Amino acid sequence: MNITQKINDAPQVYEVVTKARGVLETDFDDDVRDLVDPEEVYELIRNITDPEHPLTLEQLHVTNKEHIYVDDPSNHVLVEFTPTIPHCSMAALIGLCIRVRLLRSLPERFKVDIKVREGTHQSETHVNKQLNDKERVAAALENTYLLDVINQCLATAV
Repeated sequence: MNITQKINDAPQVYEVVTKARGVLETDFDDDVRDLVDPEEVYELIRNITDPEHPLTLEQLHVTNKEHIYVDDPSNHVLVEFTPTIPHCSMAALIGLCIRVRLLRSLPERFKVDIKVREGTHQSETHVNKQLNDKERVAAALENTYLLDVINQCLATAV
């Protein structure tokens, strides 16, 4: 990343204790509809790299399974994340990385909402509006520099 001045020079790093999700017998059966659950969504986003640090969102406790809500029958996913500091200028970029990862990975039937957890960021209303406005997201993804940064963050989330 080409971010020269870090907003949070010394973030708290947490030990990763998450076990990878196992493969189910039905995962390869085309006759069985694959249900999406919070654990699967977490697996998709936990290894996204933070834009400022060579650490994952899981290591920074930016995201966790308890803040992922999936309503598979209604085709809806909500991910709430917690920036490392209340004035994090990277919050919208982190949310955009989560959104792009899920849009690239989940079936198209899902509506995805990304939100800063309530009370965890000084501009949470503004950031949430940016992250859930289709036109703003589309415009952000047309910016080649921004898309390069997002792709770098997602490179570890395979």
